[in-house]
Amino acid sequence: MTEDNLLKRIGKENPFRVPEGYFESFASEVMNNLPEKEKVEAPRKPTTWEKVRPLLYMAAMFVGAMLIIRVASSHYTPGADAAADEEIDREVEYIDMAMESSMMDDYSLYVYLTTDDEE
Repeated sequence: MTEDNLLKRIGKENPFRVPEGYFESFASEVMNNLPEKEKVEAPRKPTTWEKVRPLLYMAAMFVGAMLIIRVASSHYTPGADAAADEEIDREVEYIDMAMESSMMDDYSLYVYLTTDDEE
């Protein structure tokens, strides 16, 4: 069949039609078919325990961290560090005496320590 035969047989008329009065009650029918709105409940007030619980958990975390640090540093002996501190103090006193007897001012000492002698 050719295109002309099809046009004669079917025609140019639009085959799709809307029933009469369809859009007159369309909006009210759509609104009737929608589900009803659910009632929104007011948010409940949190209990005292729900307010305090995060703070209690945070305190427990800090206590746990302190215990872990305490256990990890259990090999620490304060007496051993005191001897090392005394040795450092003696070395600092020696350096201070050497600086006072060198008769150098601060700038001269700085220049001496920062120059790179490659002789």
